[in-house]
Amino acid sequence: MSVSNIFSRPLVKLSAISLAAMFTLGLSGCAPEVGSDKWCKQMEEKDKGDWSTNEATDYAKHCVFK
Repeated sequence: MSVSNIFSRPLVKLSAISLAAMFTLGLSGCAPEVGSDKWCKQMEEKDKGDWSTNEATDYAKHCVFK
């Protein structure tokens, strides 16, 4: 049985899509919401040289000028 035949089965497709969706949701659940107290504290602990421009802007807007 070739690989293309394996992925043509509906149950395998559904399983692969479900696994990918669970993985994606699991990753998104790990990061605190931008602007929350937890996020501000996490940014304070992060080296400022590693901040992106968007992170610096969000930090100033949500944590400095509340």
